[in-house]
Amino acid sequence: MYVGALELDLLLGDVQSLKQKRAVVRPLVSELRRRFDVAVAEVGEHDLYRRAVVGVSAVSAEAGQVREILDACERAVVGHPELELLSARQRMLGPED
Repeated sequence: MYVGALELDLLLGDVQSLKQKRAVVRPLVSELRRRFDVAVAEVGEHDLYRRAVVGVSAVSAEAGQVREILDACERAVVGHPELELLSARQRMLGPED
């Protein structure tokens, strides 16, 4: 079994409040969950309205499948014009860990 984690550091576009931040982040989280069948949550920068850290995780029997899923999630986030991806970090745990 392989478990992959992806941490996305995001800069939100024209957002002026935490309420507007939620209006951007919640649909993104829902989209990733629905399209890729992954676990997703906002995991950092909760008090800053123009920043968000989103965590994504996937589990599979094959490491390549996990990488493909996480790469697809990253590409989907990059495709959102209202967001700027500042950094993305992937981690993988396998049977030997």
